[in-house]
Amino acid sequence: MEGVVNLEPGLPDFCTPILAKCLKMEYINQKPDQLTINQYEPGQGIPPHIDTHSAFEDEIISLSLGAEVIFFKKKSFKYFSCNKKGSEIMTCVLFQSITPKKFDVVQASEGENVGSITADIRKLTLNKRGKRISFTFRKIKRSPCCCSFASVCDSQHKERAPLFHNSDKDASVLEQKYVHEVYEDIARHFSNTRHSPWPQVMEFLKGLPCGAIVADVGCGNGKYLGLCKELYMLGCDRSKTLVDICGEKEFQALVCDALTVPIRSGSCDACISIAVIHHFSTAERRLAVLCELTRLLRPGGKALVYVWAMEQEYKEQKSKYLKGEKVSDKRLGKAVSGMLNKTGSTECQGLAQPSKDCNEPKGTSNSPSQVVPASLPVHTNRTSFETQDVLVPWHLKDGMKKKTRHTELCQPLDGAISAPEPNPVFHRYYHVFCEGELEQLCKQLDCIKVEGSYYDQGNWCVVLEKQ
Repeated sequence: MEGVVNLEPGLPDFCTPILAKCLKMEYINQKPDQLTINQYEPGQGIPPHIDTHSAFEDEIISLSLGAEVIFFKKKSFKYFSCNKKGSEIMTCVLFQSITPKKFDVVQASEGENVGSITADIRKLTLNKRGKRISFTFRKIKRSPCCCSFASVCDSQHKERAPLFHNSDKDASVLEQKYVHEVYEDIARHFSNTRHSPWPQVMEFLKGLPCGAIVADVGCGNGKYLGLCKELYMLGCDRSKTLVDICGEKEFQALVCDALTVPIRSGSCDACISIAVIHHFSTAERRLAVLCELTRLLRPGGKALVYVWAMEQEYKEQKSKYLKGEKVSDKRLGKAVSGMLNKTGSTECQGLAQPSKDCNEPKGTSNSPSQVVPASLPVHTNRTSFETQDVLVPWHLKDGMKKKTRHTELCQPLDGAISAPEPNPVFHRYYHVFCEGELEQLCKQLDCIKVEGSYYDQGNWCVVLEKQ
């Protein structure tokens, strides 16, 4: 391939004297056999991350070239810096928050002993950074990791990727973990992102007669509950926190599962279910939610249902979900997913096949009892879907962090300085619908007419009428 240079096996020859000196000075006890080279512009750094420690031995040494300050890690796990004149001090992490990003704090005095730390701030100065090339040497671990931190070790404690269910009980467990618990944990942040009503949902509500009783099944933060004052609207959601948010807005809402809504049969003039049914993980359960939704309707009552579409590009138009997509981002997402699969990521072991082939002729559907015995892939946000059953990441923003069942807090070792905690990432289960799939599901309902269907910004939508 043009532009690609095949490297000889092993480390480059120029590394030999450097590593020999490090061994002699007892910075390391074993000769490294792996080298990573990175280039950093002034002010450019490394984002907070957690290394896969089981891939390498404990020792690591980094050599920085092209700048006056280099960093390396000693056996005491304290960070030291060394300026070009050879004096060595420990870098104080506190300075990172009060000094410019393109400068480092170094010791100005030449008389201090190597490895000592001065208490006199007059002997410290700012040193401007230049372009830096970093050489990081490590030794590959050839045996299983036997560290003392089995509960968090990436090789000793692997959470299995969620398997696609073989029973209704398995489906319920999957939804509990990857839908109910996740939405409870992200509820406040999720609510902050859900404030603009979708125009065609509003059009449906405004077309209802004054005084109509409307149930919003899966109401979330209640963004549709207070928009039409002439309607009597009641919301319900599986997340208690989202229902509490509805209460804070003085909306009527209750906590329940969409499979069992505690509202009398035939008491509603209309129902809406917006972006809910795609969170149910079998065709039987999705059909059961539709049955429950239509049970609430009086004869002549109507329901509007929205589900996420497999086709995020329809009739040569990209959905809003894809409009921020870049080709490079998509390629990067595929590359990362490939690497995660090879390395045994807890979320990406194997790929689930679609529970319905989108290339089948329209109007066909799989048997409701058909399930796929495979692991679920993690979808790359803002890219097209490649399979119907996926886990979609939700990145919790700063200021929204809290202790949850999904995040373990690890205390740093005595004397160690902990890195900034990265924002938690949660994964929500989705079954994205192919064209025609939602209508075919609705046609299995008794006494229900599919009055219309349409595509709306990456969603398949149906309007149902009870006969």
